[in-house]
Amino acid sequence: MGQSKPTIALRPFLPTDAPAAAAIFEAAIAELAAEDYSEAQLAAWMASLNEEELAARMADQLALVATVGGQVAGFAALADNRKIDLLYVHPELARQGVATQLIEALEKLAAARGASTLEVEASDTAEPFFQRRGYSPEQRNTKVLGGEWLGNTTMRKALAGQKSKDHSR
Repeated sequence: MGQSKPTIALRPFLPTDAPAAAAIFEAAIAELAAEDYSEAQLAAWMASLNEEELAARMADQLALVATVGGQVAGFAALADNRKIDLLYVHPELARQGVATQLIEALEKLAAARGASTLEVEASDTAEPFFQRRGYSPEQRNTKVLGGEWLGNTTMRKALAGQKSKDHSR
């Protein structure tokens, strides 16, 4: 018998979500990115954002959490209505629609707020996901975290549903 996909609910990020989000951040990096980055790179990436920093960053952005059975299953954040800043899903719920629902919601919200494109600096692990969602690679990047070089790719997507350009901004 096949396993059915979980029922996923979305809601705004709350300060009380910070501990669960921080745990997901670390688990997702450790388990989902292990094939794409070295152990030293993974450790530097995990150490790059603690619970308090994550909570502050999410509070300054349009941030959503996905829940399954009332538990936080993933989170995503949109910066300046133009850039997907964070997207992490608990490894046990990877490839079950959590990231897709989070990104679809951010895309709709950004479009409703007048954005015509979205950008993301996708990790090597996340790049195929974003390509499947219509994001095109534009530039390869390297950044230093904790003395380790990590690669990612800037990707961009034109958002559908833009009736006309908003020149009132």
